[in-house]
Amino acid sequence: MNESWMQKWEEVKDILTCPVDLETYFTSDEILEQKMEVMEIGNVSLPSGKLIVRDPLVFLNAGEKPYFLQAPKGDFPVKIAVVKSEEWGNRYAAVKVEFTHEKPVLYREALIGIENLEDLNEGDYFGFMVDAGLGSITDAEVLPYFDTFRTNLKVDNMYDDYFAEHFAQSFKEYPQNQRELGDWINWKVPGTDYHIPMFASGFGDGGYPVYFAYDSKGEICGLYIQFIDIELALSDEDEDGEDE
Repeated sequence: MNESWMQKWEEVKDILTCPVDLETYFTSDEILEQKMEVMEIGNVSLPSGKLIVRDPLVFLNAGEKPYFLQAPKGDFPVKIAVVKSEEWGNRYAAVKVEFTHEKPVLYREALIGIENLEDLNEGDYFGFMVDAGLGSITDAEVLPYFDTFRTNLKVDNMYDDYFAEHFAQSFKEYPQNQRELGDWINWKVPGTDYHIPMFASGFGDGGYPVYFAYDSKGEICGLYIQFIDIELALSDEDEDGEDE
């Protein structure tokens, strides 16, 4: 890790925090009159604790760098917070990996260690890019197995020719909060015991922030992906309505 980058990160890390208490997405029945529901989709395999969050169809490639902070090693439960809106339909607002049962008190953005940290302002984030409507969580030690699988698959379109069937099966088995084509899977890499959860990304393609959550002792207790800032999305809707 570059020493000068780390020094700069120490200076700006409190700017790169989430203004929303994301755990409330998982503990509240309603947020601003929008009904919430939580789904448990199984465990993610983190043999090294070096986490990678990417669009699995476009940006999950060999050589992708993990977040520089060390997370716990092991298999950990993954949960999805669903916002059930008449306007939007059922959307995945956030995803979390639960390392402990401690309550988060702070969320700092998960970074790789190469980001340009100059000229940051409150509310800025780097995030990860989605270009195929999906996010995924995996580990640096699992990535080579995924890359080998993809190389050996030899298909024209990895989603249409392989993953579409798995997503459709997920809908058949767990239709709650999924569209007919399927919106999540907890995929086991063939030939391994490693699981990579994949899930629809909020409002589709775009950039989404990822945060490490810290408990009152300063220990990492979870990883959170924020797909929808519910309050912000609703305020944008109100402004659009006033403009009409």
